[in-house]
Amino acid sequence: LPFIDNSSSQLSCVRFDICVVFFFNTIYSKSYKMNNFLKLRTAFTKSIYLIQEQPSLKRIIQFIANERKCRTLATKVQHTSEDSYLEFKGNWPNEEKQCFLQDMRIFINFVNEDEEQQLLSEVEPYMKRLRYEYDHWDNAIHGFRETERKHWYPENRKIIDKIRNTGFADEIMPFVHVLDLSSEGVIKPHVDSTRYCGNIIAGLSLLTDSVMRLVRIDEEKCQQNDESNVQQDYRTQPEQSHTLLASSFHANVLLPRRSLYIMSNTARYHFTHEILPNAVSTFRGQPVRKDRRISIICRNEP
Repeated sequence: LPFIDNSSSQLSCVRFDICVVFFFNTIYSKSYKMNNFLKLRTAFTKSIYLIQEQPSLKRIIQFIANERKCRTLATKVQHTSEDSYLEFKGNWPNEEKQCFLQDMRIFINFVNEDEEQQLLSEVEPYMKRLRYEYDHWDNAIHGFRETERKHWYPENRKIIDKIRNTGFADEIMPFVHVLDLSSEGVIKPHVDSTRYCGNIIAGLSLLTDSVMRLVRIDEEKCQQNDESNVQQDYRTQPEQSHTLLASSFHANVLLPRRSLYIMSNTARYHFTHEILPNAVSTFRGQPVRKDRRISIICRNEP
């Protein structure tokens, strides 16, 4: 760094600032995961400290430290352990638990506040014209209103595409399910049918936190028959779900606001799933209050 000394002009300091910022934003962003670069960065930072009496260098050092901190924080957000959003209850066989961890994934902060508002501004005008229903034909949902959307505003279409790219290898069903659950609404324990959609469901949770419970069932007893009645096999509700809960292992899944869950394979068909009512909505001993909840639900073809 020959052009930096105690007699340097302000222009020289500016040039140095630009060089350092360019160096770290270019090389660091491309190579920060490489061990060799970590050594290079350490050596380079030490050389900066040797001449840190210059005010401009102190600003650059602070810039580098802040950038590194931001990158570390972003990495933690993107790779937060899914275990922190899963609460396992009962005697889980290790193999079942590992399969469940693969088939029940949670992505926190999947959308930001602005994107959440964009989605709400599109679905709210229609939803407000509907009444909450309490007599769903299969008795699985109470206090809800729903619609399906095929066409979305361009900015919201990007979010739908992001869901598709995150959770699905192939195309999703063209109509996206929008489910509006009132603050006192519930989704009772049920198993989805294999007849009308595929093995993956992805749900984006808006407006509130909630807790989903998945309880292990005997899949043979809930085996679905393609020749059975249409209404009966759209969802399967095991009888005496409280007895099933006491005799089986289960998981409580925290669904934070603006998070995405992806449920597939064994998590879909070997477990019932439900959204807990506020009276019993807890996660790791702490109550989780569910207010009005809108979920954007994508499914793949059967």
